[in-house]
Amino acid sequence: MITPINPTNQPVMQDRILWYFENFNFLGSLSILEKMDLRKKVKMLEATKNQTIYLPNDEANSVYFLKKGKVKISSFSDDGKELIYAILGPGEIFGELAITGQSKREQIAATTEYAEICYVNIQDFEHFLATHPRLSLKVTKLIGFRLKKVRSRLERMWFKSAPERVKCLLLDLIEEHGIKIGDEREIRLNLTHQDIANLAATTRQTVTTTLNELERDGVITYDRRRILVRKPAALN
Repeated sequence: MITPINPTNQPVMQDRILWYFENFNFLGSLSILEKMDLRKKVKMLEATKNQTIYLPNDEANSVYFLKKGKVKISSFSDDGKELIYAILGPGEIFGELAITGQSKREQIAATTEYAEICYVNIQDFEHFLATHPRLSLKVTKLIGFRLKKVRSRLERMWFKSAPERVKCLLLDLIEEHGIKIGDEREIRLNLTHQDIANLAATTRQTVTTTLNELERDGVITYDRRRILVRKPAALN
């Protein structure tokens, strides 16, 4: 169940939201007074693991800021196959296509673990962007970057073999979620083989075979909790 956070002490909640804003890099262009102005328009919710934030055809009436946890953005084909577009971590924005005039959601946003999320009504956020052009530019660049990544993934599906797609995905995950440990990179996303298959647009069997080969060659160490990439260069 998605539960709005509604402390009895409203000023404390607003201070908490303001503190959360420090974790969002794209808000770095705002002064403390501008962040205080934005926080007045923002509400909070908390969601347990595997809770849906929105579904296709839901009204695109809010923009979301992920403070804590992970959120999966995905869709399903007509034959029931899931395609995962992204797994987002703390400090990221989602539902941002509402800014472009999208009236209905086209994807699914769901938590993969307990999450705390700030959200703002689209009309309020659009008005805020109109009066803060530096932030508007950052959000525009973010939308363009996300679309570019989706296009890049689609190109990989067409021009790379399934094992190559799995390796490219690992490189993407290193860039987005990797924790540096010496020369190694750790990805802590609790991904199943099926999750990886859905992200790489391939089959679970291909993922299992590819990961086993990479583990045998000493490139990675894999378990459900994490993927430790010992030789990142070997994935290129």
